Amino acid sequence: MRPILLQGHERSITQIKYNREGDLIFSVAKDTVVNAWYSANGERLGTYNGHTGAVWCVDVDWDTKHVLTGSADNSCRLWDCQTGKQLALLKTSSAVRTCGFDFSGNIIMYSTDKQMGYQCFLHYFDLRDPSQIEDNEPYIKVPCSESKITSAVWGPLGEYVIAGHENGEINQFSAKSGEIIKTVKEHTKQINDIQTSIDLTMVITASKDNTAKLFDSYTLDHIKTFKTERPVNSAAVSPIMDHVVMGGGQEAMEVTTTSTRIGKFEARFFHAAFEEEFGRVKGHFGPINCVAFHPDGKSYSSGGEDGYVRIHYFDPQYFEFEIES
Repeated sequence: MRPILLQGHERSITQIKYNREGDLIFSVAKDTVVNAWYSANGERLGTYNGHTGAVWCVDVDWDTKHVLTGSADNSCRLWDCQTGKQLALLKTSSAVRTCGFDFSGNIIMYSTDKQMGYQCFLHYFDLRDPSQIEDNEPYIKVPCSESKITSAVWGPLGEYVIAGHENGEINQFSAKSGEIIKTVKEHTKQINDIQTSIDLTMVITASKDNTAKLFDSYTLDHIKTFKTERPVNSAAVSPIMDHVVMGGGQEAMEVTTTSTRIGKFEARFFHAAFEEEFGRVKGHFGPINCVAFHPDGKSYSSGGEDGYVRIHYFDPQYFEFEIES
């Protein structure tokens, strides 16, 4: 089936997120625009306007009431999902790299970059306390002096945040005290992306060391490794099958000298148990920056350096893939 092409960004896509029901997709890019789309037909519902820098991250809460975005304009913003109205503006000293709602939608977290003399911090805000938002004072602010956070997700029950770092470490930060509960270092280079499985029992990491790895989200035990020949920018676990999809490719600045074939710009499918690649899907004209499965598992989306979001539909039982011998 032909993919649905979503054209609403002028620069490379940085993150895409489905809501819980899967009827909406939220996409952000380096062009300041936050887009909301219908996932069924690719129609653009609207935009959330206000950021003045590249938007690095987006999240939507459990009942699709609020949207959270973080940007290089040194702000994290909370939006009303339906009206597009800005509900809160949290100013920071440096770019906001990751953000997310916990399961209840009451607590948000975001992390800032280590730049311009400021170190990386992980912030926790309780949205039920208006004074925290008005005073821009989180109830916990965790310094990360060793290595900056490059990607982070909430763990099960909102007890902690699982964060991947520039040096390849993964940490669990408590949401109550801010202390580090567990640390593992399975990757040798920067972690580009962390995503959870649909039941939050596992997380998958994508790294510049050309691998994606599956971990137990509670114990951080390493379960599986999926190897490629190129840096992996994003990886997602299928909600219904034993499949993993990965996107990546050559560094963007080297892309102009290579064809799409050599650049390895395909989305790649691996079997989650056997760690074997069984298919590739072409389409993007540059590295894939982010991938996400639809919550029903019957489609997935990818966002690329080329500024396009592509929705691919398939029947997971009957894949039509180009398999390389």
